[in-house]
Amino acid sequence: MVKSMTGFGRYEFNDEKCKCSVEIKSVNHRYLDLSVKMPKRLSFFETSVRSLLKDSIKRGKVDVFITFEELEEQSVTIRYNKAVAAKYMEYLEQIAEDFDLENDTRVSTLSRYPEVFDTDESEIDEDAIWKVLEVTVKGATENFAESRLKEGENLKADLLSKLDEMLKTVDYITERSPIIIEEYQSRMRARIEELLSDTQIDENRILTEVAIFADKSCVDEELVRLKSHIQATKDALEAGGEVGRKLDFIAQEMNREANTTLSKTTDLDIANAAIDLKTNIEKVREQIQNLE
Repeated sequence: MVKSMTGFGRYEFNDEKCKCSVEIKSVNHRYLDLSVKMPKRLSFFETSVRSLLKDSIKRGKVDVFITFEELEEQSVTIRYNKAVAAKYMEYLEQIAEDFDLENDTRVSTLSRYPEVFDTDESEIDEDAIWKVLEVTVKGATENFAESRLKEGENLKADLLSKLDEMLKTVDYITERSPIIIEEYQSRMRARIEELLSDTQIDENRILTEVAIFADKSCVDEELVRLKSHIQATKDALEAGGEVGRKLDFIAQEMNREANTTLSKTTDLDIANAAIDLKTNIEKVREQIQNLE
């Protein structure tokens, strides 16, 4: 199965001790660009969280949002640093004296100065919190993966439909190509007969000119390669896995062959068909950009 790089997944864990939620969303990107936003208090778990995510996500711009709330009352110790407060007061009085100002410092003001008060929270149980985080991240990742697979299957169906249209266009050009040689020969013969109505026509010269025209306008190799690229794309989609980069390269090759076909032809019908082919190739390439 193929995966889209666009997806969304969310999972929430609740018990009597804590509440944790993880939300994952992504859009297409050339490589894996992983951004994890989580409470600062739990930031030391970030490496482990990233490792979990990288096991199942290979490409895309992925944003992960983690919230964690402890429901049990946590013991907090507040410590008053008298020495620090005294130093602040000493310098404030010095400032008042130096600039002949009134020292209007209030307790509420002084208490907000850095390190006058320190708070010590009880140590967190890392193992218990990681168990919760791991379960929640894995749950969100599973929902996220399911979302990407579902979108990937939709993309696959759309791509296969477009590839079938492209095959029909290639088949049309293949059928039309020999006909334009015959039409060219008929037009050349008609013009020569019109100009030289009483003179014998040199059949060899006509055949030579037709051969030169056929060689210049021949797109057999391009059409064979196009069919091969279309089939390779269909096979890769059916095989599944990480096919995005490979298919993007094949789409570039298909576009090159379509351009060559368009540049060689002098026939309006084939030119229009080649333009339709290029349009569909571009649509296919846009869709491929969303595949992992």
